[in-house]
Amino acid sequence: MKRLLTIFLSALMAVSLKAQTEEHEPNMLRYHMTDGTTFDVKISSLDRLQKVGNKGWNNVFNDGSANRAVLFSNVEYIEFFYDENVTPDPPNNNVNKNTNPRAMLLEYPRLREGNMDILSIHSTKDYGITFGLEYDCNKRLARWVTYQMHKGNSYKNVTRTNAWGDDPNIPYQYRTSSADFTSNFSRGHLCPSSDRLCSREQNAHTFYYSNMMPQYQNHNGGLWQSMEQQVTNKWNTDNFRDTLYVVKAATIYDQLTTTGTGLTVPRYFYMAVLCVKNGSYKAIGFWSLHENVSRTKEDLKKYAISIDELEERTGIDFFCNLPDDIEEEAEREVNTSDWNL
Repeated sequence: MKRLLTIFLSALMAVSLKAQTEEHEPNMLRYHMTDGTTFDVKISSLDRLQKVGNKGWNNVFNDGSANRAVLFSNVEYIEFFYDENVTPDPPNNNVNKNTNPRAMLLEYPRLREGNMDILSIHSTKDYGITFGLEYDCNKRLARWVTYQMHKGNSYKNVTRTNAWGDDPNIPYQYRTSSADFTSNFSRGHLCPSSDRLCSREQNAHTFYYSNMMPQYQNHNGGLWQSMEQQVTNKWNTDNFRDTLYVVKAATIYDQLTTTGTGLTVPRYFYMAVLCVKNGSYKAIGFWSLHENVSRTKEDLKKYAISIDELEERTGIDFFCNLPDDIEEEAEREVNTSDWNL
């Protein structure tokens, strides 16, 4: 079954060649799954197939989204056909998308790419990308961490590894360590361990210090944890999403205080989440004052803001790889009832 991706690519080329001599070029492909179900993909909307480890691939579309992971073991066969009622997709006219080919997936914010910024991406052969982050070497902290959640990477195969360690992509002199997180502050995950339980290797990535932010434990285990659980347990379900695109960060340029070694303790923590389901887009932001207060039963509606407002507060362009019209609509406002809040 692992040869299926190669066979699929060969079939796509064969279809293109065959179309030169036929009246209609196929404009749709249909996946026939082993459970008897099917789903269709419009070929003109398909940008590429992105390998997901050694288990399958994602259909990545022109807008950067990936609607679902296709596992080798779940595909019976693939059919190409022509549908006269299908019209080609218009081109993606986004003028502000990332140009770095490593940051063109839908979850990525606009890169700053300063001289002291590093794009660090971690992945595994079995499950693909764990997360990506842009690291500010001057601050020795991530500007943001971003990742996807979908059926193909949401398996709970392992438990928490506690494999604290260095990010090998960050030069030694700019790394943080346990010494930077003094007794007053927790090593707060941005991509949480609970979102990467598909393999020990992916879970271990979440314990890199580049993925940590100094947090009061009352915040880390209180309000922030409630926000994380909303994403992990309520939104990351097959009924709610095809794919979630998640960005988590803190205001490392708005300092509350410092740790004993001078590491910035941010004043605010926040996240941006884009949900794609059946071709529809919606987005939401969470914004939290970093307080040494335990808040475990908060109404999260109070902390929900639009992505437009989050961009104003942070100066970061989220989901910049979306076509501009989709981005503007999804980011303009947030309807908390759409998010079960």
